[in-house]
Amino acid sequence: MSEEQLPVEGGHGGERLPARRHQLPSVAQPNALHALAMDGQREADPDEIDLLAYWRILVKRRRLVAGIAAAMLVLALLATLVTRPVYRASTLMQIEKEPVPIVQTTGMMPFYDSWDPQFLTTQFELLKSRALAERVANELDIDQATLDRLNEPGWLGRIIALVRPASKEARPAVAEQPRDAAARLRAGTGVVRGGLSIEPVFDSRLVRINFDSADPALAVRVANAVAEGFIASTLERRMGATSYAKTYLEDQLKQTKAKLEDSERKLVEFAQKEGLVNTGESGTSLAAQNLTELNGALATAQNQRIRAEARWRQASTGGAMPSDMLAASNIGGLRQQKATLQADYQQRLAKFKPDYPDMQQLQRQIAEIDRQIGEEAGRIRASVKAEYDAAAAQERMLKGQIAALRGEALDTDSRSIQYNILRREADTNRQLYDGLLQRYKEVGAASDVRSNNITIIDRALGAGRIKPSLVTNLVLGLALGLLLGVLLAFVLEFLDDTLKTPEDIEQKLRLAVLGIVPKLGAKESAASAAADPRSPFSEAYRSLRTGLQFSTDHGVPRSLLVTSPSPSEGKSTTALALARDLAQLGKRVLLIDGDLRNPSLHKQVRLRADVGLSNVLAGAVGFAEAIQHTDSERLDVILAGPLPPNPAELLSGSKLPSLLTVAAERYDQVVIDGPPVLGLADAPILANAVEGTLLVVASGKTRISTAQAALKRLLAARARVIGTLITKYDAKAAGGYGYAYQYDNYYAYGGKPRLTRG
Repeated sequence: MSEEQLPVEGGHGGERLPARRHQLPSVAQPNALHALAMDGQREADPDEIDLLAYWRILVKRRRLVAGIAAAMLVLALLATLVTRPVYRASTLMQIEKEPVPIVQTTGMMPFYDSWDPQFLTTQFELLKSRALAERVANELDIDQATLDRLNEPGWLGRIIALVRPASKEARPAVAEQPRDAAARLRAGTGVVRGGLSIEPVFDSRLVRINFDSADPALAVRVANAVAEGFIASTLERRMGATSYAKTYLEDQLKQTKAKLEDSERKLVEFAQKEGLVNTGESGTSLAAQNLTELNGALATAQNQRIRAEARWRQASTGGAMPSDMLAASNIGGLRQQKATLQADYQQRLAKFKPDYPDMQQLQRQIAEIDRQIGEEAGRIRASVKAEYDAAAAQERMLKGQIAALRGEALDTDSRSIQYNILRREADTNRQLYDGLLQRYKEVGAASDVRSNNITIIDRALGAGRIKPSLVTNLVLGLALGLLLGVLLAFVLEFLDDTLKTPEDIEQKLRLAVLGIVPKLGAKESAASAAADPRSPFSEAYRSLRTGLQFSTDHGVPRSLLVTSPSPSEGKSTTALALARDLAQLGKRVLLIDGDLRNPSLHKQVRLRADVGLSNVLAGAVGFAEAIQHTDSERLDVILAGPLPPNPAELLSGSKLPSLLTVAAERYDQVVIDGPPVLGLADAPILANAVEGTLLVVASGKTRISTAQAALKRLLAARARVIGTLITKYDAKAAGGYGYAYQYDNYYAYGGKPRLTRG
């Protein structure tokens, strides 16, 4: 018997995969479930945000999020309790740009300037200036005892001081601070500037002066002192600048007035001497104005001449007539009559010859209409020519007038140079004089007795506690804790690259999920769970058996390999449970332990593995001698037998296809408990020899890259992977997947069902 050899990935140098020796029914690949999963993937929008997936992540790691939120809440509470309280006193002031005069002119209303952000910003910076803070500190005479009390550490500072080393150099001593007057003034200035804040009232000229301090009495004193000191400093600056400005402006007004009178006199004398007459504020001469107007008229005439010339050229060269003149003429009606006669002529031409009298009469009528059309077109061309001639004549006339005025305008402009110089000098002097006069009046008005533009509306009467705020800190701590918890949950979830849910299998492996086996409890074993037919564990494998019945067109594959990407994923338990469930259907089932490196099936069936698959493949025993009976009437097993030194070469021989052929003839189903895929060549060899392969994946354990690499190796070996089975599935750890098997749920009949969140 000839063998067709196939290369095996990861095997020894000359390992080959034998082709199937026995003819088995083909597997529908992909099956209906696989196609349904693929259709769902193709219809999914990759740019769509799956909010339900994010919600499942949060539900899965809700304990982590809740723990971090609770920890931040406790930290916020502790920080609030140990933080030294701070009190705030506020004084409300009104700041106007200009003060309201006490004595007003009859009939005149006080003028209030519009919103000026620059002015208000200047006042805010003056309120926060070092000079004002130093003035307030000097007036209040903040003593050393007050400074020492303000520098006392709170509970938090005391705790930090206890944690630090107890050396003298590590703890700042208040007694070492300088106690002279200049040092106290600097310290007091720092206290005033450190606690002061300016808060403008929205959409008004009101300003609230806030001062924060651990001493409520000091906060009230400083807030009121800042407002009073700002008013006093503003008045001092205004009165000091008024007297100097008034004297200076009087001297400047006298000098500017003399210059203005002299420049105006020279301007009038020069205009009378040269006979210049200017109009308008810009001093333009009459000749220049006329020349400007004629230039505008010439531009209009040139445009009209260009349009008329274009119309004439179009009409004279036989082109289309101007649309406006064509609409006003009878050419349209004549052409319509001609079209009617030509249509009548062509219609009669089918019955009569051209020399027929009626036909000759129609020809004469058409010729007469052509003559009339020609005459009308000639009249239109004459009108266009007349329009063009008139436009050209107007253009030539304007050019002549402009040439005559150009010389006169140039002569006038040459004589106006000195006049313009004198006029600009007079205008400059007049502007200077008006500005100085206006400023002199303002300074004089400012020197009158007026009310101040800054007034205190509400003085600070008491100080209220502003921080720490228990509610605010708790809300911020809770919000920060939730944010950190959610971020950490997403980070941990995205760093977790394992397959957890059926959706992960369908998206990453493109395989249908044939069953989901729940995770057993800490005190449960697979044997005890499988022994209870009402347990979710047993029901899960019966559901797998049902899924396998629809995997091919003839039901469960006659020969089925159960393998997994890596060890300890539940493939041996799955193979045994599946074989028992198939035997319960009345089928004769043969279970083969195909793991010739680390077999475990003999421990579960509690049989000796002295003789097994390795003996059959080596030719030491026959097929019937390796079969062992189990406690189930229709279930037989072939254990692994003695471990060979070269399992891959043993499986690559001709004995394996022969064994499977004989097994398929004697048994209804053959289930092989295979070794893991990665790192070994055994699983691809077995997968190539059987009709179907079931890939077992442990939820939350199998990495995506590992499963993809295993599937790639199986497909490279021409394996027919019919689907996957998820084992050790924990619905809570996987994010609450809706249809997962859980204990005490609806799939576990015979007990009280429990409603679970999906």
